[in-house]
Amino acid sequence: MNDNDLPVDPQRPCPICGKPALVKFKPFCSKRCADVDLHRWLSGSYVIPATEDDDEDGDSTPAPGGDEDER
Repeated sequence: MNDNDLPVDPQRPCPICGKPALVKFKPFCSKRCADVDLHRWLSGSYVIPATEDDDEDGDSTPAPGGDEDER
C-alpha cells in the first residue's frame, strides 16, 4: 500500500458516494467518483440559480439629459 491509497486526514466522505476519500483522488474515493463529478460540471448540473435585473442589461430608461434632446 502506498501513500496514495491512504484515507484523507481528517477523514471526509466522498461528495459523490459517501465512502472515505483517498489521497490519490482527493476529495473523492475513486476515479469513477471524480469522473462523475467532472461530468456534472461539464453538463451544467452544478449551477447557481440567478435572476437578472432589468437595470444590468443597459436597456432601461435613459438617464435624464441624454442625447435625444440635443438633436
